[in-house]
Amino acid sequence: MKKKSLLFLLALVVMLALVSCQNSPTQSLHDDSYTAEVTLSGGTGRASVQSPAVLTVKDGAFTAELVWSSSKYDYMVIDGEKYLPTTLEPGSTFVIPVEALDLELNVTADTTAMSEPHEIDYTLRFDSSTLKEQK
Repeated sequence: MKKKSLLFLLALVVMLALVSCQNSPTQSLHDDSYTAEVTLSGGTGRASVQSPAVLTVKDGAFTAELVWSSSKYDYMVIDGEKYLPTTLEPGSTFVIPVEALDLELNVTADTTAMSEPHEIDYTLRFDSSTLKEQK
């Protein structure tokens, strides 16, 4: 009897996991450009990022075009990898990888706006409920 209960529970867990994956908003995305609201936290509270941000899906991987409110950000670091801006106008713009939507993404951004450069820690979160295909 215990074996049957255990097998039933295991089958239920597997079915729930499969249903959860099928209902994920990112599962049905094809290679294209989208927009999603992005929130920024951390730092001094004086910086901001443009929202919604443009997200690109290619081969199931996300990248985001992140535009800072200042043109004084000269690099970003994500998971030990350094990213340089693609442009500085209208604000420092970076193309960065996004592992998943709705999860916190820890980043470090270096600003030259002060008397000497400073690395500042931030957290980004891309909201899947606001995801829209770009026209």
